[in-house]
Amino acid sequence: VLRTLSLRAAFTLATAAAARVGVQAVAAHQVAIQVWSTLGLALDAVAIAGQSLTGRWLGSGAAEQARAAARRMVELDVALGVVVGGLTLVFRRPIAGLFTDDPVLIGLIAYLLVWVALAGPLNGFVFALDGILIGAGDLAYLGRAMTVVSIAFLAMGAAVIAAGGGLGWLWTALTAFMALRGVAVWWRWRSGRWLVTGTL
Repeated sequence: VLRTLSLRAAFTLATAAAARVGVQAVAAHQVAIQVWSTLGLALDAVAIAGQSLTGRWLGSGAAEQARAAARRMVELDVALGVVVGGLTLVFRRPIAGLFTDDPVLIGLIAYLLVWVALAGPLNGFVFALDGILIGAGDLAYLGRAMTVVSIAFLAMGAAVIAAGGGLGWLWTALTAFMALRGVAVWWRWRSGRWLVTGTL
């Protein structure tokens, strides 16, 4: 519950910040978030596989197999993130044109899709490790970590709003949010504390 609420709070604040920039800004932001979420579902497919494999191996007491499977899932999801990010970067203007005929709005959407594209590998890394830790039953850690990371983003988002920052600053904060999530899940994965066998 903490993990989900914190995540939704972060994206709600991002929308609020975009709305304060202007109507076209919030429209472009919402399109970019929807593309981000759609690509995230593709990346999450690998994370779900990692979740299942992690639960299977840890449940049967095979910690090393769980670690090896986790490493492979991370590699695959980062590679997939590079592919979908590259495609998004190349086709950002045609993608933007699917949503509007307004040339100014197309330009704004295409600009934000650069951020979406560049975040692809990072998102793959984060989603894979998030799924692996869920499969390991490490939800208490994920809840605490997401709460801390989201509080950091709320502070960054509030600073963007207070300073009257534009979409570039807002998406810088969103990228930092994902990077902080990446640090949190990577640290836990490297620590090996999630490798609790025979309990699932």
